[in-house]
Amino acid sequence: MLFTDRIDAGRRLAARLDHLTGQDVVVLGLPRGGVPVAEAVADALGAPLDVCLVRKLGVPSHPELGMGAIGEDGVRVLGEDVLREARVTPGELARVEERERRELDRRAARYRGERPPAAVAGRTVVVVDDGVATGSTARAACRTVRARGAARTVLAVPVAPPDWTYRLGGEADELVCLDTPPDFFAVGQFYADFAQLDDEDVVACLHRAAARSRGVPVDREVEVAAGSVRLGGHLTVPPGAVGVVVFAHGSGSGRHSPRNRFVAEGLNRAGLGTLLFDLLTEEEAEERANVFDTALLAARLTAATDWLRGRPGTERQAVGYFGASTGAAAALRAAAEPGADIAAVVSRGGRPDLAGPRLPDVTAPTLLIVGGADDLVLGLNREAQARLRCESRLSVVPGATHLFEEPGALETVTELARDWFTDHLAAAHV
Repeated sequence: MLFTDRIDAGRRLAARLDHLTGQDVVVLGLPRGGVPVAEAVADALGAPLDVCLVRKLGVPSHPELGMGAIGEDGVRVLGEDVLREARVTPGELARVEERERRELDRRAARYRGERPPAAVAGRTVVVVDDGVATGSTARAACRTVRARGAARTVLAVPVAPPDWTYRLGGEADELVCLDTPPDFFAVGQFYADFAQLDDEDVVACLHRAAARSRGVPVDREVEVAAGSVRLGGHLTVPPGAVGVVVFAHGSGSGRHSPRNRFVAEGLNRAGLGTLLFDLLTEEEAEERANVFDTALLAARLTAATDWLRGRPGTERQAVGYFGASTGAAAALRAAAEPGADIAAVVSRGGRPDLAGPRLPDVTAPTLLIVGGADDLVLGLNREAQARLRCESRLSVVPGATHLFEEPGALETVTELARDWFTDHLAAAHV
C-alpha cells in the first residue's frame, strides 16, 4: 500500500478507527511525522488533538540505531539487547538520556506553550504515528499514556513491519495498522511524499485542531475521573459556549434525573455547557449515609471540576454549579474551597443549610430557588442566605412544592437559572 502523504494516511487510518466515534477520545500524535496523521484522525473522530512527546535514545556511535526511548513523566524504555551488543556504558546512556530529556522539554514548551498536556485520565487515548519501525518510541508513548491514567490505549499507524504486534503486544489495548508489508525496510518507502517536518508544522497542526474543536459541539457520555473512582456523566457543550454548569444532584438521583436534564436542556439552548454526572458509584449509593455526606459529595464535585478544566475545549471555560436538594450543600461547600474560582451557584429546592460553617466562605454569586409551598425548606434557605456574604438572591416560585411538579414550575426554575448563569458566567468568561 502506498500513501500519497501523511494526510492521506491519516484519513485512511481514521476510517479504520470509525468504531471510536462518539466515545470520550483524545488523539495524541508522535512528533514530528505522526502529528499530521493524528490531525486527520482527530478531525474525523471529532476528538481533541495533542502531542505525545517521546525521544529515541540513539547509540552514541550510531545515533540512528535506537537503544531505547524516553517519554514525559519520567517514562524510559530500554532495548537491553542493543545496549549489550553495542557495549553502551551506564555513563554513555545517562549522557544521551540527559541530552534527549532537554530536547523533550524544549519541544513541550514549543508545541504547547503555557497550555497543559491534554487530560487523558479515564479516557480512550489513540496514539498515532506515521509508521512503526523498531517500536521503541511507540512503546514509550503507550507507557507514558498509561502512566497518566488512560482508561484504554489504542496504538494506530498506517504501516508497520509484519512482526509489529509481537514487538508491541501488551503495550496497548488495541493495535491498528493498515498495512504490514513483507518487504518492509523503512516507513518512508510507503509514502510518495515523506517530507521532513519542523516544529512550525507541528504547531500549525495543533492550532488548526484547536480552532476546529472550539466550533464543534460536544454531546456525549463521558467518564469523570475522581481520584480512584470513575463516575458516569454526560457532557454537552454548544458551539461558542461561555461556560459550563456542573450539576450536583440530590438524594436518590443521578445524571439521569429528569428534572436536572430538563433544566440542563434549557441551559444548552441558551448556549451554556452542562455536565451531569453521578456523584457516587452504584456501590456507594447503596449506603444511604453517603447521600448526606456533603464533604464526600463536595470532594467529588471538585474532582469533576478539575477533570473538566483539564479537557481541551473546556479548560478555559467559566464554571458554575447547579445543586438540587443535598447537592446544593455540596455545591456551596465545593464553591467555598480556596481557589475554587466558581463563577455562580444555583440551588433548586436545596438544603444550603447543610453546608454549615462553610457558607460565609462562599464567594460565588448564589441564587436560591425555593417553592412557595415548600415551607420547611423555604425557612432553611432564608436562614442560609443570612449567613452568605457573597452576592445572593432568594427567588420563590409561587405555589410550587419541593419537586416543582406543578405546571410551569420547572420552566420557571429553568428561566431563573438560565438568566443567573448567563449573566455571571459571561462576565467571568470576559
